[in-house]
Amino acid sequence: MPDVIINSAEAASTVAPRQGEAAFFDVDNTMMKGASLFHVARKMYQKRAFTLRDAAGFAWKQAKFILRGENMSDVHSVQDSAQKLAAGITAEFVHQLGEEVYDEMIVSKIWPGTRALAEEHLKSGRQVWLVTATPVEVASVIAERLNLTGALGTVAEIEDGVYTGRIVGEILHGPAKGHAVRKLAEAEGLDLAVCWAYSDSYNDIPLLTAVGNPVAINPDAKLRRHARENNWPIYDYRSGRRAATLGLKAATGAGVVYGLWKGIAMVRKR
Repeated sequence: MPDVIINSAEAASTVAPRQGEAAFFDVDNTMMKGASLFHVARKMYQKRAFTLRDAAGFAWKQAKFILRGENMSDVHSVQDSAQKLAAGITAEFVHQLGEEVYDEMIVSKIWPGTRALAEEHLKSGRQVWLVTATPVEVASVIAERLNLTGALGTVAEIEDGVYTGRIVGEILHGPAKGHAVRKLAEAEGLDLAVCWAYSDSYNDIPLLTAVGNPVAINPDAKLRRHARENNWPIYDYRSGRRAATLGLKAATGAGVVYGLWKGIAMVRKR
């Protein structure tokens, strides 16, 4: 089981809490469009934390992520690269980075439909948690900005206020999400049988099956098929019919790469 930092934010709901009930949301392609770590990488490049070649690699993986959905090898590759690049950076710098990334990049990528679902859970008195492979520092900022209960994310090792480039435990992904939610349920007195979970990825089946109410949001092909076979609700907030959006998604993927290179060019001119 991974070591998990729990960062609680003040929830917006003022109604009586529903004891033992909570909703868990994945972040990438579920709460927001695309991968949050890509925007962290882009901001790190703007701050001269790594090279143009590193930035291009992140851009390509983000484009593939939007086009075909989450891929385990890409997730681990991006996370490993980010951890190595973060070695020697202070925790204070990363916290500030997370604030800037949300305000400048992530806020505009939040899916209104998913945010509305989270807000309805809060209004009903349920806890609402983000559960993501994204670094816990970034996940916590997103939770705070959305007035959610808190966030579970991947934990990086810090020594004397500086990142070592190593991860504490393992990346919060796949089976690790299921373990983390069960650990949180024990700590918070939650009854997972009456809890909810939302994700876009088949890789999050361990999270979705840990609760009594699993929901697929913007699902990849495998999760969509699994959800239909098991009569799970499916919400798709992407524009138009799925067949009609393939070209749009491809254009969006190309736009991601173009947008990053444009941003890089602007930084280089300064």
